[in-house]
Amino acid sequence: MGGASPPEHPAAPAADRDEAVDPATARALGGWLRRTQVDYRQPSLAAAIARDGRLVWADAVGSSDGRGVTPASPDTAYRIASVTKTFVAVAVLQLVDAGQVDLDDPVGRHVPDAPVGDATVSQLLSHTSGLQAETDGDWWERSPGYPWEALVGMGAQRRFRPGRKYHYSNLGYAVLGRLLETRTGLPWDVGIERTVLAPLGLRRTRRLAPADAATGWGVHPHAALLHHEPVADYLAMGPAGQLWSTARDLAVWGSFLGGRVPGPLSGELLGQMREPWAVNDQPGLPWVGAHGLGLQLWNVEGARHAGHTGSVPGFTCEVRADLGTGDVVVTLGSATTGFLGGLGLLQLFQDRLPALPDPWTADPSQAATLDLLGTWYWGTTAYQICADVDGGLVATVPAIARSGALRPDGPDRWIGLSGYFDGEPLVVGRDPAGRAAWLDIASFRLTRTPYAADGNVPGGVDERGWH
Repeated sequence: MGGASPPEHPAAPAADRDEAVDPATARALGGWLRRTQVDYRQPSLAAAIARDGRLVWADAVGSSDGRGVTPASPDTAYRIASVTKTFVAVAVLQLVDAGQVDLDDPVGRHVPDAPVGDATVSQLLSHTSGLQAETDGDWWERSPGYPWEALVGMGAQRRFRPGRKYHYSNLGYAVLGRLLETRTGLPWDVGIERTVLAPLGLRRTRRLAPADAATGWGVHPHAALLHHEPVADYLAMGPAGQLWSTARDLAVWGSFLGGRVPGPLSGELLGQMREPWAVNDQPGLPWVGAHGLGLQLWNVEGARHAGHTGSVPGFTCEVRADLGTGDVVVTLGSATTGFLGGLGLLQLFQDRLPALPDPWTADPSQAATLDLLGTWYWGTTAYQICADVDGGLVATVPAIARSGALRPDGPDRWIGLSGYFDGEPLVVGRDPAGRAAWLDIASFRLTRTPYAADGNVPGGVDERGWH
């Protein structure tokens, strides 16, 4: 499952070594952090930014105790709330990788007493099972937790038909945590520690708070006063939001989720986590949010971001990866009220340090696909096919601004990876001399010239040719 483990942490932040960003950028990022802490009245606020899997900046402001005694740092642990779900999702998908669970399995196959046991594993991961959002008991985030049997005994209702729509369900992730326990024989957090946290070196990410963790507070809306928030052990609801972590650990985690560091999950399933399985439709607002298998997805002016937000009484958290650039931003706060996450911080960083492309180098291996490259025609519409840097192809239709990548899938066969041709095959047809004479993509015939006479075009070509 997955590749070799990366180092325990990316490069150390500016506080521990020479700055990885220039001093002016560090001041600008630190200024954003301090203004946000003041504007949103956070007792403490920590943040980190990684680029291509390496931590390039981290800072914190305020005090972990909320009273000015112990300064917060990028290594201060905060409760990360629903960002916990991303770890649970990866652990469940590890079971899929291992063939112990199928995404289409009804969850009742693995958790016989699960509420709505006919919901599939993928529906629970993507919040499309229709299961109710919360428990029927007391406000579970501020109450002593329930063991699994007590949680099941409360009953649960389905609010919507399975697969009909996105409906966020904390209860659904309690079910997924139970699935981990029934399949591994371990408490959900112990299993995650062994198969997810340890391979990535996330030593400060755990179910229970360390002694030096940040204190969570409620801040009075009209006065500079604090109200201590209780820190309950959520027990069966723990997989929905109990883990603690640090800005430094979560920068590694975001880089793994964004595909920039290797980790304990196959690339195929990690890719499915980042695919939109359901749109978060909010009337009156544009469709900017969606959900994959355990990840929230955002469309930021055409850029795809993936990660998760989290909030419980006393804490807020966000992990966000720009999938195009590989940049990751992490923000952690110690107040019940939020501060809009780290998108503004990420945009400030990218404005000052825009991502640069990798240097161009020759790639002799692309000679193997040379006879497939160039212009082909579907009817009279031109397709441009070029080699990609990872051994694949890219097909572009300039007339309609459509472009999609393809990966090899055997001799003279390719599979589309995006857009209209996602998952569809491209097959090369050759003439008696072995030259590429046509391409079939999802049954569409492409030839070197429009309606080529030697292209075996379905329906034939006019015997008079072009006239």
